[in-house]
Amino acid sequence: MKKIISTDKAPAAIGPYSQAVQTGNLIFISGQIPINPSTGEFAGETIEIQAKQVFENIKAILKSINLSLDNVVKTTVFLKDMGDFQAVNKVYSEYFKENCPARSAVAVVSLPKGALIECEAIAAV
Repeated sequence: MKKIISTDKAPAAIGPYSQAVQTGNLIFISGQIPINPSTGEFAGETIEIQAKQVFENIKAILKSINLSLDNVVKTTVFLKDMGDFQAVNKVYSEYFKENCPARSAVAVVSLPKGALIECEAIAAV
């Protein structure tokens, strides 16, 4: 059984997928790109600003079901340029401070809408 999770505090899905899905005690959060949900536009052009928006979007989805980033057990970060890894790592450490989730980071050829970063997450209830 699955439960669809959706909030207007994070960008709406831009395709045939859900912001997040819960099954059992796991929450699967779809890849978030740096769209500001208030404007529907990118939060900014630098990797730091885009990364912050991505993590704010994940945080908002979790908050909508009374969870926090502390519930995240795994993230996958997709970067347009692996040269941005250190800058993203710095931003990431502002959001995940202790008992950090497992993480993968990969470089990809391109991301939706020309984003510099996308991140998906798995959280446990």
